[in-house]
Amino acid sequence: MRTRRVSLISAVAAMAVFAVPVSARAQAPTLPKVTVVASGLNNPRGLAFGPNGALYVAEGGTGGTKSTKGKCTQVVPPIGPYTGGFTASISRISPKGTRTIVASRLPSSQTSKPSGSLVSGVADVAFGSGGKLFALISGAGCSHGLKGTSNEIAQVRRDGSITTVANLSAFLKAHPVANPDKADFEPDGTWYNFVTAGRAFYAVEPNHQELDKIAGNGHVSRVIDFSKFFPGNTDWRGPTAMTSRGGLLYIGTLTPFPVKVGAAEVFQVNPSTGRFSVFASHLTTVLGLAFGRDGALYVLEMSVKSGGPAPATGEVVRIQGNHQTLIASGLNFPTGMAFGPDGNLYVSVNGFGAQPGAGQVVRIAVKTGHPETG
Repeated sequence: MRTRRVSLISAVAAMAVFAVPVSARAQAPTLPKVTVVASGLNNPRGLAFGPNGALYVAEGGTGGTKSTKGKCTQVVPPIGPYTGGFTASISRISPKGTRTIVASRLPSSQTSKPSGSLVSGVADVAFGSGGKLFALISGAGCSHGLKGTSNEIAQVRRDGSITTVANLSAFLKAHPVANPDKADFEPDGTWYNFVTAGRAFYAVEPNHQELDKIAGNGHVSRVIDFSKFFPGNTDWRGPTAMTSRGGLLYIGTLTPFPVKVGAAEVFQVNPSTGRFSVFASHLTTVLGLAFGRDGALYVLEMSVKSGGPAPATGEVVRIQGNHQTLIASGLNFPTGMAFGPDGNLYVSVNGFGAQPGAGQVVRIAVKTGHPETG
């Protein structure tokens, strides 16, 4: 089995079984209660709370059967060729738990059957100025089986329609990174996370290893080409999770698969200069970042087992200074995380490889007043 570097999609597709080393980190005296707050979701990913207090969920969808094989550059086997459809959506979960679909029939794609038919669609959601809702589309593009579509940042209108802000597929094709892994390459990218910054956005793409800035007028520019520091074919570090604080960005990484426990890091990035440094290390498969009211950084790890990724091995870790504290464990393929207005954490689970409708959002009751849990 060849080591895969492309994205979490490939990670789940390339499962294997290895020994599990012991993780050296403290555990909160009492782990917070985990409660399901939303069900019936299809491959849930990024989360964001709106101005009205409702939770918005990016859903990857269920893929489809449309194919562009022979019509454009494909993702190489065994991950490709992809097929796609228009089954992705964005859901709103009210404070009382009522689910409403606010946008549907969005691009969704899936890997080849031999690799598990794993799905990408809407990767993330975020709110900009004036309470406008934006979506990061990751399941589109001709290489994903959907000719005439593109991965993009789009504004979601009140009627559920979307308007393109920036064509990210076009930017990737016109501005290749310095050291891509040509044997493990996604032409349209595997965009995973984005944040708003005034009228602008910052987005990360792990397969090509880049952080990009997207202006309000749709102009895209590269902030960091991580492949210059970590060449894709020898030392891939895929930027995935991202959050912002005090004018700085914090970016979590994936590392080559099979999973190596403790190999991932969180970078602190100055987006004005493109300079970055290691903020936290000894982490594994980072897919979510969020700062709590206690000033600590909370890190979502998709799987902390060597080899894998393995079911029910996701964790949330609290980092403050040089201390890491385990806050939640046993999460099943968690894929996104956000703090709610109530001060608790919300995490999307069953985010990869689950049956249609099996996705959920859970609440982790970290607002306990206990110093170890915030």
